Amino acid sequence: MLPPVEDAVLQSNPEFAALYHTLTTAILNADGTTKDDHSREARERDSVHQQLDGYRLAAAKQHLLTQAISSAAPPEQRPAHSQPRRGKPSSSSSFTTDLPEPLLDLLLLLPPLLTSADQPQHQQLSSEDLNLLLSSPPFTSLPDLIFELASLVSTNLQSSAVELARIANPTVNASFVHRYIASVPTQITSTLASTQTLPARLASARLATATSLVTLLDKHTAVLTSLLGALEAKHGVVARSLELRGADVALQAQRGEIDAAMALWNLRGGVYTPEVRDALGNYAAHVRDGQRRLREAIRSIQAELAEYGVDVDGNGEGGDEVKERRFREIARTHRDVRRQIEEVKRDLSRLK
Repeated sequence: MLPPVEDAVLQSNPEFAALYHTLTTAILNADGTTKDDHSREARERDSVHQQLDGYRLAAAKQHLLTQAISSAAPPEQRPAHSQPRRGKPSSSSSFTTDLPEPLLDLLLLLPPLLTSADQPQHQQLSSEDLNLLLSSPPFTSLPDLIFELASLVSTNLQSSAVELARIANPTVNASFVHRYIASVPTQITSTLASTQTLPARLASARLATATSLVTLLDKHTAVLTSLLGALEAKHGVVARSLELRGADVALQAQRGEIDAAMALWNLRGGVYTPEVRDALGNYAAHVRDGQRRLREAIRSIQAELAEYGVDVDGNGEGGDEVKERRFREIARTHRDVRRQIEEVKRDLSRLK
């Protein structure tokens, strides 16, 4: 079969398309053989084909004859000398029981003998063995049984032909199938011819399907492009307007932030003049000095309290409770005395 070529390849390569058309129509057949029937090679090929057809026909005849003889005797039928008969034969085997035993032996021995030529050389019978076999029963009775054997083989071949005709003509009534036996070769030939063209037709259909699919995808892409263009034309202006407005609002917000920062620095510069900053610096130094002196005073007072036995840290270590109570009592008495002195001073001031 010639390889199919896509239409796109042929359209894009005109010279190759012309060559391909010439090859497929004027030079080569569909199976790749040449159409030149007058050349020496063609004549030799036809001669070889004729010889091959003759050999094939002879092999087919031998195969059909062997199969017909093999299927003429049922598997359950055996010659009398090899297996004794047991029981009464059934009605289904009444036809085979009427056959003479030499004929049954021939039906069993002829198929292996006919197929022995197809076996390997070391398995074939020698000429002496073959002559001995043919000169022994039941082959010596072959001339007398040839008509009965031919009748059995003919009946078997007729049955096989009817089966083939039934397969080739499934819609025909079974009673008339035998009339179509003569047309079976023609039907088989036409079926084989149509079957041989199916791969090429299938490949061509596959290529046509692929080409149609590519065309469909191109059209789908064009439709999507048109749809995107329509959407862009309809909604693109609004989207760009909103984007520009958002950018403008963002710039205005940044500008407002910068203006607020500048106003804050200007306000700080107006409130905190150099004099104010110097005064604040001096005040901060004074506060730090006051804090330092206050811490020193606290440490000195804590040292004095520790000398009086007061637990300054509050952890119960380093204090004297007796001394602390004594000094607390002195302090309370001192407060009372000072309060009495103040009262006396107030009384004296009233008396004046």
